Amino acid sequence: MTLAEEQDIKHRILLAAKKLFAQQGFDGTTIRQICEEASANVALVSYHFGGKENLFGALFENFFPNQKIASIDPSFHPVEGVRLVIREVTMYRHVEPQLISIIQQEIILNTPRIMKIRAHVMPMWQMLRHWMDEGRRQGYFAFRSLDSAFMSVTGTLLFQRDQEYWMLLREDKKPDIEMLAEDLTDFILHGLRYNGE
Repeated sequence: MTLAEEQDIKHRILLAAKKLFAQQGFDGTTIRQICEEASANVALVSYHFGGKENLFGALFENFFPNQKIASIDPSFHPVEGVRLVIREVTMYRHVEPQLISIIQQEIILNTPRIMKIRAHVMPMWQMLRHWMDEGRRQGYFAFRSLDSAFMSVTGTLLFQRDQEYWMLLREDKKPDIEMLAEDLTDFILHGLRYNGE
């Protein structure tokens, strides 16, 4: 097997795991199902990833924007930093709905795998919290509690607004992603009592 063929199989296994974990949950998905979806030999999960738990971690190494987050300058202007996180999270949710679903399932179930998720996701949330705190300290924001404001912002960004459950109450069946990012930015900045434009 050539290196290109190996990489292709590995990528197919990752895509299959992402799809099935999102649909059925980690515990509800077997290695056999992943390999059937990927048209791969069952032994290849152990060979490439060392098992199902490591395959789970590999999803975040391959599909989460770790390098992009690491390259963000934390000394950004606080308002621009908050705007950046709102936009990037909104865009990422649009591009990677399956991984978002996996993250939310794991958090709701409070599984041991949330430690793996935290290693990838927390740097971004820490930056957001830092920029919110800095923005309040510098007088751009006037919210009372950093904890309450932070949890409200993350809740707004992570809310599953695209689920079928909410479609009966929505006017816009499929909102434009750019417009959604702008709407969320306006909503969140107003909630933080931003005193600028």
